Amino acid sequence: MKNASKKLIVFIPSIEDGGVEKNLFLILNYLSLKLKNIILITFDNNSKKKIRKNINIINPFFNFSFIKGRYLKYIFCLIVLAKILLFSRNYTVLSFQANIFVIIISKFFGISVISRSNSSSTGWSKNAFKQMIFSHYFKITDEIIVNSFKFKKEMDERYNINCKCILNPFEFKKITIKSKFKVKKIYNKKSIKLISMGRLTTQKDFLTILKAVKILKNKNIELVILGKGEEEKKLEKFIDQNNLNNKVKLLGYKTNPFPYIKQADIFLLSSIFEGSPNVLVEALYLKKYIISTDCPTGPSEILSNGKYGQLVKIGDFKSIAKAIIKYKKNNYYKKKIIEGHKSLSIFSHKRNNIKYLNLIKKYL
Repeated sequence: MKNASKKLIVFIPSIEDGGVEKNLFLILNYLSLKLKNIILITFDNNSKKKIRKNINIINPFFNFSFIKGRYLKYIFCLIVLAKILLFSRNYTVLSFQANIFVIIISKFFGISVISRSNSSSTGWSKNAFKQMIFSHYFKITDEIIVNSFKFKKEMDERYNINCKCILNPFEFKKITIKSKFKVKKIYNKKSIKLISMGRLTTQKDFLTILKAVKILKNKNIELVILGKGEEEKKLEKFIDQNNLNNKVKLLGYKTNPFPYIKQADIFLLSSIFEGSPNVLVEALYLKKYIISTDCPTGPSEILSNGKYGQLVKIGDFKSIAKAIIKYKKNNYYKKKIIEGHKSLSIFSHKRNNIKYLNLIKKYL
């Protein structure tokens, strides 16, 4: 190590309820066992119990509870970061959000910065000007981490850089334990039991799943959606207008979704873009058949190009409906599920967190 006394700053202003946050807690808590002097800059304090006590959490002093929007949180936390670096250069920064701004501030102060990109650039770099800005700053970043190999290929080719691919870590034993918790039965016995989960946002495109269910509303199927977000009212309106209330249940966000996933037959993912969706790994681990959009990036990699489930085009609700009604509890589908379950060792907690640790140590 270059300087054993250097401190690590982990930057994530908005801690929400998604896959990024699950990864954050696993990575951060593992690093805190191996490294001293870790600082977490965040606006949110609602996840303190999930973070080890030896991690120093720093919030903006103007931490007003009524502020909910991401971008205001970004601004306040970027000010905190700049203030810390103004008085000391003895840091390395690991950024989970607002990456370009963190890179700009870190490089202004001559600080090493590691940027973790969480989702495909097709979702956040849609015009030539943005791409030019990102390309410039990505080239001066010390390391860029992505969470799937197709994501790495996309970023490397698009920005002429060399990312590091570190897969998302999972504590599978904990998923097993949590999946055994008792919850209310959410399906009828004889139906085809469908489940989907995630933030109710445009990116996740739950409307496509509802359109598939509309086609099949005369069939014996049931859909449960877990999650919350700004699209909730829009989804409720579609359900009401198409008389799907007896087919679809919106159960909101669940801190422990695994007992619900365990009850299902099929897990559905309809995203327009991703990085490497945790929910697919979790559903495979719980031995569910998966129907997913072949969005950039992640699903085709996790499902081995359809070997462990079925991939459809983005927005193709007709193909989703066909795949649902075709599903049978027979050896063909069981084989896909079992092979998918066996493939998950690459996502092990220890294996991938060691990669984070070794990479970060180079800059401490």
